[in-house]
Amino acid sequence: MKIAIVGIGHMGSAMIEGLSKNPNNELIAENHKNPRVEKLSKELNFKLVNSIAELVNSKPDLVILTLPASVTLEVAQQMRSLNSIFISAAAGISYQELTQALPNKVIARIIPNTPVSVKEGTIGLYTPSSILDNDKNKIIAVLSELGDVIEVAEDKLSIVGTIGGCGPAFVDVFIEALNEAGVLNGLDSSTATKLAASMIKGSANLALKSKKSPSELRTQVCSPGGTTIKGVVALEKNGFRYSVIDAVNQANQN
Repeated sequence: MKIAIVGIGHMGSAMIEGLSKNPNNELIAENHKNPRVEKLSKELNFKLVNSIAELVNSKPDLVILTLPASVTLEVAQQMRSLNSIFISAAAGISYQELTQALPNKVIARIIPNTPVSVKEGTIGLYTPSSILDNDKNKIIAVLSELGDVIEVAEDKLSIVGTIGGCGPAFVDVFIEALNEAGVLNGLDSSTATKLAASMIKGSANLALKSKKSPSELRTQVCSPGGTTIKGVVALEKNGFRYSVIDAVNQANQN
């Protein structure tokens, strides 16, 4: 499949890096002239063009818009002649607005996060009820290469974006804290970071695969009177749970 990505900022770069890991993908990117993007094109071996006209001439099967919201609709209008499937990653640009810019096109909205670069992303997906199964399957097939695809109603994309998109930064703060605790107790920084990241990866996979609630999984680790429950009580004493909820609420404010 020929996949075009329009706008190679942080998210566009992450998505094209993840998609480049499949040799069957023919990738083309559009971005204004930028040495960073030119270097990335050589590293990942994708075609780079510097105008929408060039991208339209390439006739991609699927177009992913990873532009700032402020210019997404203007750029989308320039691609009306394409018979491509369009996926917009622009937060705040509604499906209705996209259909006005791209009338009679197959359109989906997504909110991805940066781990898509290593195919471990979390991607909120909205598709209209009118979409054909064949088109929806194509969209999900491409996005599934980048990580977990979670289908939601359009009005839930904001909170999905907050937890999925801002969450990695919150987890990074947690990893930093675990790193510092490890160093305080004698580990070197590299080992402490690897340990923390590996632990989080394993715990997340267990939560996904076990089908048990977080409360059940926590209880399994907390032996009566043991070290883990003492640590959990310390987290509660210092407002860890409320801090996480408040961080999400603050980040989700428009």
